[in-house]
Amino acid sequence: MAVVSEMALADGENIDQAARRLRVDTLIFLRWIAVGGQTLAVLGTYFYFNFDFPIAECFVAIATSASINIALRLTTSRSFRLSDEQAAILLGYDLLQLSSLLYLTGGLTNSFSMLLLSPIMISAVSLPRKLTFILVVFMIGCATLLTVDFMPLPWRPMGRPSFPLLYRTSILSALALSAAFISVYAARVSDEARLLGAALAATELVLEREQHLSQLDGLAAAAAHELGTPLATITLVTKELQKSAPGSAPMLSDDLALLAQEAARCREILRKLTSLSTDDGIVMNLLSLEALIEEVVGPQRDYGVGLDVVKTGTSKEPVCARNPGILYGLGNLVENAIDFAESRVRIQADWSRELVVITIVDDGPGFSPAILSRLGDPYVSGRSAERRIKTERHTGLGLGLFIAKTLLERSGATVHTTNVEPPRTGARVIISWPRSSFERIGAGNPRSPDGVGPDSVA
Repeated sequence: MAVVSEMALADGENIDQAARRLRVDTLIFLRWIAVGGQTLAVLGTYFYFNFDFPIAECFVAIATSASINIALRLTTSRSFRLSDEQAAILLGYDLLQLSSLLYLTGGLTNSFSMLLLSPIMISAVSLPRKLTFILVVFMIGCATLLTVDFMPLPWRPMGRPSFPLLYRTSILSALALSAAFISVYAARVSDEARLLGAALAATELVLEREQHLSQLDGLAAAAAHELGTPLATITLVTKELQKSAPGSAPMLSDDLALLAQEAARCREILRKLTSLSTDDGIVMNLLSLEALIEEVVGPQRDYGVGLDVVKTGTSKEPVCARNPGILYGLGNLVENAIDFAESRVRIQADWSRELVVITIVDDGPGFSPAILSRLGDPYVSGRSAERRIKTERHTGLGLGLFIAKTLLERSGATVHTTNVEPPRTGARVIISWPRSSFERIGAGNPRSPDGVGPDSVA
């Protein structure tokens, strides 16, 4: 299970890195919108409002952006993804180009100065925090220059108004605070969305791998069906040879008898394989609660930690259908307990006519109280002690607990994490099912909540 978790985490990291990188087509599309909007604003202000400002210089800045867009389109494919540094350079250029237009058209007194926040928003969503911080500082620097030095617009008919330095400084402060808030908020939301997407992808990968194991019975049945015909031929030929074998060749008769015996044995094995996916009562498809816990605990007994399994119930022991999600989820939780336990892990199973409860308790340091309520979210880890099983660089990020919790909740369980009451130390994970949800038996062999079906009544 540790290998599966590591592979799933690696896939999650690749998904996160791929999701971060900006497609060049996205920036080209957004810049064409900016070029169109800037062109309309400049032409409308100059010809409709009759404002006299350096329109030629404005179109030099607009044409430069259009030329960069054309060059990017000709030299890159639509699916090309920019590196973080390349994207930061292009966004920095957008800030510089917009600042030059604002310098020619009133500086921060121009109502379009709020558009300086647009590249910051894109960076916060798509780039690492370090590059976003650099762009925020660059934007504040440009805005500061536009506060003290700019070409004012010739307002009419009242003439050219004078905007006090205090007013321009207030706009600068608003831009700086907005950039800081947007960068932090957008980065936090996009990071959580990417991490959740990566964790869900890892969960699906784990479930798919476990489901493949559970589907081997169908493959075995298909193989048994295909092998049935040649084996029947071998059996028939063997019988014919036994009939025609001379009595004076006892060694040949013995070999033919052995061949017939082995052929019959093969036919019995194939019969069992054929019924593997249809016999609801077979042990490989049904697990009692004791067998379920033993299958989960068995692979974990060789790590030098005592494993105590205690079972108590007030009714007949529940039986569940083999479920890859339950097996993997419980196995992950037991493995996590062994990772942090000092010397012992206790697994207690309790059941009644209404509930099935499995409690996993270790004697390790327990969960950190600061994030106890967030456990089960992806990439949230509550324990940082030396681990016994998982020694890889990326383990301990909380992804395993998220996967286990998700898979168990899919089966109808409720997962609750807490710490052992003082003075003892340790972590406690309680998994509980309504008994009707736990005992999910196929329609071919329905059972009552006590696990008693028509066969047992007979």
